[in-house]
Amino acid sequence: MNFKVARAELHNWEEPVISGDKGSGTVFFSGCTMKCEFCQNYEISHGNKGLIVTEEELLNLFFKLEDEGAHNINLVTPSPFAKKLPFVLEKFKARSSLPVVYNTSSYEPVDIIKNLDGLVDIYLPDLKYFSDTYAVEFSHAPRYFEVASQAILEMRRQRPKEIFQDNLLKEGVIVRHLVLPSLSEDSKKVLDFLSTIPQKPLISLMAQYFPTPRVQNHPVLGRRITPDEYESVLDYADELGFDGFMQDAESATEDYVPSFELALLKQKLQ
Repeated sequence: MNFKVARAELHNWEEPVISGDKGSGTVFFSGCTMKCEFCQNYEISHGNKGLIVTEEELLNLFFKLEDEGAHNINLVTPSPFAKKLPFVLEKFKARSSLPVVYNTSSYEPVDIIKNLDGLVDIYLPDLKYFSDTYAVEFSHAPRYFEVASQAILEMRRQRPKEIFQDNLLKEGVIVRHLVLPSLSEDSKKVLDFLSTIPQKPLISLMAQYFPTPRVQNHPVLGRRITPDEYESVLDYADELGFDGFMQDAESATEDYVPSFELALLKQKLQ
């Protein structure tokens, strides 16, 4: 049973309740079920950069991150390998009490999420779009909202409340939404849906969008969001009674994009 991994390091730029003061033990998987034109991790999501690792090697990466002080094991874009993950997670959880974070685009069948019941402690899903037009045009993901919303409802069924310890999230759901230029009204429709969930999850409204070289000349995606665009979404979330996280405008820079230097991964696999 093999996986493809591009990075396994402590990461300090997740939400504060995930990263804490020591970092989240992030494992970035290669590939993605979506093909977002603006993806900041393009070299692994589109380019499939990474190294083939076995089940045992992946498990060892988890334990090495734990030894380095990780607050959790954070599986980033794991969807292409989701059917295989339960076998690894069962072995990991038999030997570790660290929370497992499932960090996903949410563009995956609900049965995949059901198979993770009891193995994932924290779900960190994106909900990128309400409109299928935008999902297809910008991310080549038909029926995105239909698929992703059902996946998120299943995540919330499994983890119906947030449990904290020492200012760190131990169980629960945080739904991320990246505010895109000119799409503030679509963002509000995403929030409308999330507000209908009986136990509203935490939300993370992200302002970190910047145009990668691939979309610098795109008529919609070729600019950063404006302060007014972001503030209008924040204000709407406040009106709906959400709790969660926001970002500073300074986050819209490639400085926060992780390095996918495979030499680091090779060293960790030794």
